[in-house]
Amino acid sequence: MEGRIIDVQSKKLYIESNNSFENKPTIVFLHDSLGCTQLWRDFPAKLAEATGCNVLVYDRLGYGKSFPMLTHERENNYMESEADLLNDLLNELNIKDAILFGHSDGGTIALITASKYPGKVKATICEAGHIFVEDVTVKGVKDAFEAYKTTDLPERLQKYHGDKVEMMVKAWTEIWLSDRFRSWNIEYVLKNITSPLLFIQGESDDYGTLDQLEKTISQVGGIVEKFIIPNVGHTPHKEVSGGCFRKIY
Repeated sequence: MEGRIIDVQSKKLYIESNNSFENKPTIVFLHDSLGCTQLWRDFPAKLAEATGCNVLVYDRLGYGKSFPMLTHERENNYMESEADLLNDLLNELNIKDAILFGHSDGGTIALITASKYPGKVKATICEAGHIFVEDVTVKGVKDAFEAYKTTDLPERLQKYHGDKVEMMVKAWTEIWLSDRFRSWNIEYVLKNITSPLLFIQGESDDYGTLDQLEKTISQVGGIVEKFIIPNVGHTPHKEVSGGCFRKIY
């Protein structure tokens, strides 16, 4: 896929895209808290081929090949701000028929975007997204931060994010481990999601219980379907990509 830097509201984002399928929707991939375009690996290209859809993958600001964040400090509504930036990106690229595929934080951003900008979103696939904070989520972030401090995780992340790693990790861990974020909840936006939604979650997800899935699908305003995968953790598209393909296709 073609890769380039694009300026969106004075923010420089790295994108990769494939527009081989005329008059077809565009699947937009939204990565997780430590992810980036490269870490999706060949999943977007394979899904594009299987579905006959165009693809847009991008690095959020401060991730991958996008430019750094101005500060690591995040407000409680940072994912709402990410949804607004995604809307600006879709406008810049003249994408009016997006199918959002978001993983973890990206899944949450996808839900918020579908609720705020329904005219641009044709459908949403939310993989292991969060709509409120759980103890298991906080523990998962703590464990990841401990691994960052005690293993070679910084070096492995540097391969994909360069010199942005420290700020990126601070931005993620400090907000999720803060007392003020424990009350964060986006259930109130779910009723505004009127396009079809598929929520995918591993039964053994160590960053969230199935309450995230069940409470989401019970409150959205449109057609909804769930896909719970036994013996799978937080990244079904990596752990059982074939199963995700069959369900989506």
